[in-house]
Amino acid sequence: MKRFAFSVISLALTACGAAETAGPDAGVQTATISSPALPLPEYFDCLRENGGMAIAAHRGGPDKGFPENAIETFQHGFDKGIRVFEIDIAETRDGVLTLMHDDRLNRTTTGRGYVSDTDWETMSGLELEDNDGRRTGFHPPKLTDALLWAKQTGAVLELDKKPTTSFRNIAAAVKAADAAENVIFISYNDDQAAEIAAIDPSFMMTASAYGDRDVAKLEGRGIDRTRLIGWTGVDEPKAYAWKRLIKVGVEPAFGTLGRKGERLDDVYLADGDASEYEALAADGLVLLATDEPYRVADLIKADDVGREACGR
Repeated sequence: MKRFAFSVISLALTACGAAETAGPDAGVQTATISSPALPLPEYFDCLRENGGMAIAAHRGGPDKGFPENAIETFQHGFDKGIRVFEIDIAETRDGVLTLMHDDRLNRTTTGRGYVSDTDWETMSGLELEDNDGRRTGFHPPKLTDALLWAKQTGAVLELDKKPTTSFRNIAAAVKAADAAENVIFISYNDDQAAEIAAIDPSFMMTASAYGDRDVAKLEGRGIDRTRLIGWTGVDEPKAYAWKRLIKVGVEPAFGTLGRKGERLDDVYLADGDASEYEALAADGLVLLATDEPYRVADLIKADDVGREACGR
């Protein structure tokens, strides 16, 4: 993975006009500015047309000393060349959208109990822990802060809605931050995809699709195919499905993530080379979700091909 230098500035985030669901005004964060990026649909079209593949860091790309779902972790990944970060959106007791994967605070923070039972004042004072259980000195961020960071860097955030919140609340925060060109909504079934499209058909989203029939079915429910990425699961690569999707102008996505010891990431990386990942790109995969974004990025060339052709 090639490294790129960018200028660093401090951003005053209090002028963002965040929606009430995103909580009180944000503080000051440090971010990195990249050159102007293609609109998301054009960016993914460009990747597909040029044989590029974007790496999506699951749960934001946690690393040693960097916890999942933290802006500091996103910046760490961005500095290493990652551009797409899958994040988890939850809502506190008092209606603040924050980033947290689990229902409970126990695993990833110094707190205890349920996110939905915790107010933002308490949540913001907790310390995040990395995957080894070490305190990091970082704190749970608001979704608004993450959106503004993505706008300033040109990064893309995949938004995974947790049961404590709603697509409508998340969409309100995205629109308030004017960050629609930096997000992809994740849907887990056709009903969710239709719900996202009903809120705003211009939102980019992932939805399960394996070919033209699935795409047509989604279009019948209001999804714009130019803003659709076809999710094809995590069990085994489906090159036949990717070819069908590409034929109708939809970019395919696939995940090598999962339970440690069982996920394809562990299988593919066991021999220390990137041949399996390069094969995914050669077969037309455009978006790869992985639990090992740094190792994969260091080994493959398809992400560099995508950046050289399409930016970000």
